[in-house]
Amino acid sequence: MKPVTLEELSSPGCHICRQFEEFWHSVEKDWPNVKYKNVDVTTSQGQEMAQKYMIMASPGIILNGELWATGGFDGKKFVKKLHELSQQ
Repeated sequence: MKPVTLEELSSPGCHICRQFEEFWHSVEKDWPNVKYKNVDVTTSQGQEMAQKYMIMASPGIILNGELWATGGFDGKKFVKKLHELSQQ
């Protein structure tokens, strides 16, 4: 499996961010090749990410340096995308 980077840009108190984190932690055992990093939008790194990827809603989900979703996520589509990236 190819390595995949998963970055989540989250904001404090964001319930969708929390849902994504819970979802990710429920499937991450199946994805040992994925390196996960959570970045808080209130930090300087978070602000840079928000500007770089033009993220206007949390969470911002970035896979291998490309914005995949903002403001929500579809678990099935997310897993499908991880599968695709892991095979490339």
